[in-house]
Amino acid sequence: MRQLYIDGSWTASASDDSIEVVNPATEEIIDRVPAGVPDDVEAAAGAAARAFPEWSATAHTERGKLLADAAELLKQRSDEVAEIIATDMGAPLAFALRVQTLMPVSVLTSYAALAAEYPREARVGNSLVVKEPIGVVAAITPWNYPLHQIVCKVAPALAAGCTVVLKPSEVAPLAAYALAEIFHEVGLPPGVFNLVSGRGPVVGEAMAAHPAVDMVSFTGSTAAGRRVAALAAESVKRVALELGGKSANVILPDADLALAVKVGVANCFVNAGQTCSAQTRMLVQRDQYDEAVHLAVQAARGYRVGDPFDDSTKIGPLVSAAQRDRVIHYINRGQEEGARLVAGGTERPHERGYYVEPTVFAAVEPGMTIEQEEIFGPVLSLIPYTSEDKAVEIANGTRYGLAGAVWAGTEERALDVARRLRTGQVAVNGGRFNPLAPFGGYKQSGVGRELGEQGLEEYLEVKSLQL
Repeated sequence: MRQLYIDGSWTASASDDSIEVVNPATEEIIDRVPAGVPDDVEAAAGAAARAFPEWSATAHTERGKLLADAAELLKQRSDEVAEIIATDMGAPLAFALRVQTLMPVSVLTSYAALAAEYPREARVGNSLVVKEPIGVVAAITPWNYPLHQIVCKVAPALAAGCTVVLKPSEVAPLAAYALAEIFHEVGLPPGVFNLVSGRGPVVGEAMAAHPAVDMVSFTGSTAAGRRVAALAAESVKRVALELGGKSANVILPDADLALAVKVGVANCFVNAGQTCSAQTRMLVQRDQYDEAVHLAVQAARGYRVGDPFDDSTKIGPLVSAAQRDRVIHYINRGQEEGARLVAGGTERPHERGYYVEPTVFAAVEPGMTIEQEEIFGPVLSLIPYTSEDKAVEIANGTRYGLAGAVWAGTEERALDVARRLRTGQVAVNGGRFNPLAPFGGYKQSGVGRELGEQGLEEYLEVKSLQL
């Protein structure tokens, strides 16, 4: 069984309990990690608190160099890390390399530069406004992007001069261990980065409530985010939350319909639909609706479901039996409420593994469960609209506001509609995800931003010195 990483060394947990790590493609146990307990959090938070004064005083350039060294080592080991991710969470290997591993390299590299370059002092009248690291950060991360979501928190926190206690998801924790090994190898000082594996209600809650923790950064479900925020509020900690989504892909009548549907299907099914920003609602003008349904079904049928290590696989397994069952529940619910299943469904495509066929629903109306709730699987809902105003109303008609997309015949028209969407990020005519731009949500999709300068600023306090 693996150990925890606390105060610069691998350390046994205070508990003998462990958590099995399961390969979702084979349903076989591939590893075990400690089921940490509050005593482990106490040790890690104490180490982080002791390390903070020296780390926060370390030259910005030195912090940047350590992050740059970590980025280079992760790049060198990218094939190995991608195989880990493909094995413990089921992402197809090419996607695990390109997105799950190399994108975090880019994020680490960007914060290596920001650590040295970001201005931390400015004169405002007779005041010197200073930005300082907030302190000890508790980072609680999910399983769907098990390395990227860690780097999105840990890299800016370290660049800012904070120290970190990380709890990765117990469902897919192995990439976190690989990153801890890299930080150790590049010489990150003891206590600056600590890893405590375990279950959310035990380790996560202990971290959120710990008096030595100054900030909690959480990515996960909205329900769990509410709990984390409530615990953190007891000691008035800063909280950053990246929560659920139900993103709308608005296709306007003058758009290239075939291209918009093709890209929209891809953005729904990416990572087997286990993406908080997945474009799971496709909004199409009623006169073009039947054609869009046909195009979406044809596209969905081109997504081969299978072994993550098979080059022809486009959709791997869902991460766990529980997640597969959740998705199947929503597919059944969609049919019960009157939506029309036009592709995929509940049949198991393989005898072993937590697989779900790419699924498409037509005749979806606003307010249906599958139109309102985050499913987190390869399930697309097509919704007709009658006017541009109605499309915007439907797109904004959920409790979420994380991401979205708009397609139109001109960029100007697409931008006009994109500005009306109450969401933190909008892809315009197929605009690609930018890991240097801020990411985060409106409404119940979260609080705060990750990535870019705004992501760094989440970990900084502001002080005014009156002169």
